[in-house]
Amino acid sequence: MTRSVSITGLVLPVALLFIGAYFTFTAVQGNYGLFQRVQITAEADRLDLQLAALQAEVERMETLTRRLSDDFLDLDLLDEQARAVLGYVRANEIILP
Repeated sequence: MTRSVSITGLVLPVALLFIGAYFTFTAVQGNYGLFQRVQITAEADRLDLQLAALQAEVERMETLTRRLSDDFLDLDLLDEQARAVLGYVRANEIILP
């Protein structure tokens, strides 16, 4: 009892194997695959950190602006800014390089 293998009997398993390999490769390497998802997640984390830094910078600038406004004038900050911009120094001050 010998059984001969026909071409049709080999084509279907091989075709299914290639189709399965293609879908597996696409699921890992494709535009919406696992590697792309990891890259997008890493970029989202990086952008979240950048957003937090920018929000802190905006908060700092808003605080400085509020401290120099007409409603709330911080004389120490005004003196510091005037000295930095105009380059003034009092006679009794020591300047460190």
